[in-house]
Amino acid sequence: MKLYLASGNAHKVQELAALAAGSPAARIEIFGAKAVGGMPPVNEDTGTFVGNARKKAQALRTKIPADAWALADDSGVCVDELGGGPGVESAYFAGPQGDARANLAKLEAVMRGVPDERRGAHFLCVLLAIGPAGEEMIFEGVCRGRLLHESKGWAGFGYDPLFVPDGYAESYAELGDAVKNTISHRARAWAKLAAWAKARRG
Repeated sequence: MKLYLASGNAHKVQELAALAAGSPAARIEIFGAKAVGGMPPVNEDTGTFVGNARKKAQALRTKIPADAWALADDSGVCVDELGGGPGVESAYFAGPQGDARANLAKLEAVMRGVPDERRGAHFLCVLLAIGPAGEEMIFEGVCRGRLLHESKGWAGFGYDPLFVPDGYAESYAELGDAVKNTISHRARAWAKLAAWAKARRG
């Protein structure tokens, strides 16, 4: 099965390619939107992870080979203290420019002074795939944890340096890709997708 990722984010392409390599039985090949000329512009304005993922997958579906699937990832960090925010707006938390460093710095600043017992958070990932006949599959993954008081670690991307998953003392960014790709929200959504792909092959 060939999946074309509806994203211009090279980190996401690398992470999903690594997950695919770790799921050989599913026989999935991951391609970035760059392979078909780049990701078309999409206004992520639906207010939901599923809705935004659907818009991205539909936009790329028109550019990929007829027998391939378009795969979109929409994900974000949901902070208890912020009523679930930034949530679906995670990529644009600090403004429409979508600057990952600015987003991280803003969340760190907004949460400054909030005590440990109120720093609960979770990452949520929606993977939505649209097939050759327009069929749609949705897979969701959640990783619960808490926010640190300051960023730690250099691996990963986005809010990874600030988030510590339950059962660990280190941030996503400190744990590194090898660990993150077994426990993350995206890894959990991917596991469901890989199981579906394997079953689909019979």
